Amino acid sequence: MQSWAELVGDAQTAALTGLVVGLAFGAFAQQSRFCLRSACIEFWRARPGPKFAIWLITFSAALALTQIQIWRGSLDPSTIRQLTATGSMSGAIIGGAMFGTGMILARGCASRLLVLSATGNLRALVAGLVLTLIAQASLTGIFSPLRMQLSTWWLVGPASRDMALWLPPGLPMLMGAVLLVAGIALAWRKQAGLWIGFGAFMTGAAVALGWYLTAWHASWSFDVIPVKSVSFTGPSANTLMALVTDPSIPLTFDTGLVPGVFVGSMIAAFLTREFRWQS
Repeated sequence: MQSWAELVGDAQTAALTGLVVGLAFGAFAQQSRFCLRSACIEFWRARPGPKFAIWLITFSAALALTQIQIWRGSLDPSTIRQLTATGSMSGAIIGGAMFGTGMILARGCASRLLVLSATGNLRALVAGLVLTLIAQASLTGIFSPLRMQLSTWWLVGPASRDMALWLPPGLPMLMGAVLLVAGIALAWRKQAGLWIGFGAFMTGAAVALGWYLTAWHASWSFDVIPVKSVSFTGPSANTLMALVTDPSIPLTFDTGLVPGVFVGSMIAAFLTREFRWQS
């Protein structure tokens, strides 16, 4: 596969890996009804139900499978920019609070809105477009000075926020496995359904697949290939701006991921006859 990827080129390989990961994530997220908002509501009401179980399976599957890659040596945490750069705790706290509030009011986070919009939900499509525009304004537009100022209030180095340094080797992988078993048990107790539970696991596996493919690409490429996986706010904003400002769309993991999620969700909805126009 490496020889084929070298023949195709780095940009095309990055876009194809993003597309593959996006197709898998979109299809299984649509089928499993994966939704962080619904899980948070059930958790807040102290009544964990099927939505929380689905989220827990997805989260723990992504955690366990990613930690297995680190344990085997196929994924080096030192190559991940988010883990090696100085982090902003103030940005995480303030941004997380804003994200959570907006997620509840918009009835979905960025990933859920993208998945729903592909099933014919026009409300989710409009909300997703507004989210993307505001994200772009925060990244490079009118809100970027405020974002940069808030992010400097509390900075922490990579070592001080690396939980793996404070835990015994193998414990994060074990934690992921334990949480996965707990999620499966809760899903069975709440009668979430075997197919939905499988879809939740595969949604988490798609996240781990993103880490694996980008790390594999970076291991042999002579270019600098970012090691990353599934995220939506920044990639959605970058993809939208590429569509409206560039005569030719730059091929990256992100520009393959976002359309891949949309198409994957749409295909899954059509195959299961769940696609319908909604406003």
